[in-house]
Amino acid sequence: MAKDVLCEVNNCHYWAKGNRCSANEIYVVSHKGDQAKNTEETDCKTFKPEGNW
Repeated sequence: MAKDVLCEVNNCHYWAKGNRCSANEIYVVSHKGDQAKNTEETDCKTFKPEGNW
């Protein structure tokens, strides 16, 4: 498992100083079933807008 997860989406609840992700786990999905051909075909489902719990 990755030791450090970087994230530049600074309006995410889990965003931390140094562009770090402070979530306990990361959930990434593909738009096309269980495989993706490139980054654009994926989404981070862990994202939560700041202040929206």
